[in-house]
Amino acid sequence: MSAAQSQTTLLSKLEALQCHFTWDLDPSKTNFVRLRDMLVDIGTEEGTRWLGHIYNLRGFIQYKLGLTEDAQSFFNKAAEAFRQMRKADDGPWLAVNYGNLAWLHHHLGDQAESEAYLSKVEALMKKYPSPSQDELHAEIYAEKAWTLVKFSADIELVSEYFQKAFRMQPDMVEWNTSDIIGLSGFYDHCDTGMEADILEKMRVANEQDPENLLLAVYYLERRARKGERVEDEARELAEKVLRNPVSSFNGMKAMLRVYRNYVSIDEAVDLAEKALEQHPDVRYLKRCAALTLKWKIFHSSPRKQSMVDRAISLHEEVISLYPDCSFATKKDLASIYAKSCPTKAEQMYQELLKSDLGPADKQQLYNKYAKYLKCDRQDYQRSQKYHMKAAAIPHQSYYRGNSIEVLRKIKNTRWNPMWREIEEFLENLQEP
Repeated sequence: MSAAQSQTTLLSKLEALQCHFTWDLDPSKTNFVRLRDMLVDIGTEEGTRWLGHIYNLRGFIQYKLGLTEDAQSFFNKAAEAFRQMRKADDGPWLAVNYGNLAWLHHHLGDQAESEAYLSKVEALMKKYPSPSQDELHAEIYAEKAWTLVKFSADIELVSEYFQKAFRMQPDMVEWNTSDIIGLSGFYDHCDTGMEADILEKMRVANEQDPENLLLAVYYLERRARKGERVEDEARELAEKVLRNPVSSFNGMKAMLRVYRNYVSIDEAVDLAEKALEQHPDVRYLKRCAALTLKWKIFHSSPRKQSMVDRAISLHEEVISLYPDCSFATKKDLASIYAKSCPTKAEQMYQELLKSDLGPADKQQLYNKYAKYLKCDRQDYQRSQKYHMKAAAIPHQSYYRGNSIEVLRKIKNTRWNPMWREIEEFLENLQEP
């Protein structure tokens, strides 16, 4: 076989692998940075059920960001994490990891090492065959689902993968739990007739996986939406969250949302501050505390200056702790300044408007800035222009829908000097 034929054969084998390099995970560099920060905030506490998956994804992200040495280090950590969690030296859970290493060495030009990892994958698949030729192994379905959901993939496909994995290995309750958590957000945007279905699925999953506090908080929130009084149960569950290892997956942010909506914003602020007192150096908890203070500011009148100062200070610190993905926090800080220092708010908005943002972030910013111009500056014409800018971006979202709704109301009044321009704009607006 010629060198060219050998290379073609190697590439076809690599493309047939099930791993991060073949799952079409290719968002913008900005989103890779956000994902990296999100994975860091999940934490690497020993015993984390998804530790191997976290390291595998972090390795792939580091590769996409051009940090190949870091990528290999994380892939090696993933293999070790799987061995420790599964208490075995090998198993089908290593197939994705070996596939990643085969691709990494291929990209690094080390074809011999790449072929060595390909051979390891083939040996694993012979030793631990999938149920049929048309199906993947349960471990691969689970990791693929866990990974795809981080990239805003088709949630119904993700759910199908999780359920296939869970049916094959029903003792892996965390696979079903992750499916239910993912579906919870999806159901929020569906027909309300599905509410009873997700509530029952959550009840069953909560019984099967009682240690998962994120699921417990989601289930509590669902019940509260149905009209149940959950204040005492929320306080009890919050104490459990506080005792658990710090992680963005331990339910703290979701619990703060429950407090805001069904207990009190004051208690939400107190809970976030209590968590921060216990772990003063954890950036994720600083982010949570900053969020609760923003809620408090927008629901308090009059506002205490000391509270506003604390909120500004925390937001500025969070921005410094997330230097590569601080868009949301900067936007929140601008909205706080709008209530206390309009000049500073305008300055921050102008900086954000000049920054390099993706379509979704840009659309959200235009919508927020339009509201700021109307409510805080009484600059109605510029506000309408920015609602048009938000609506013109062909990305389906709440913010686009909100801007279109605002523009339609203006058009229908027909007293606004821009109503004809807005009418023409809406008539020619293209759907995403």
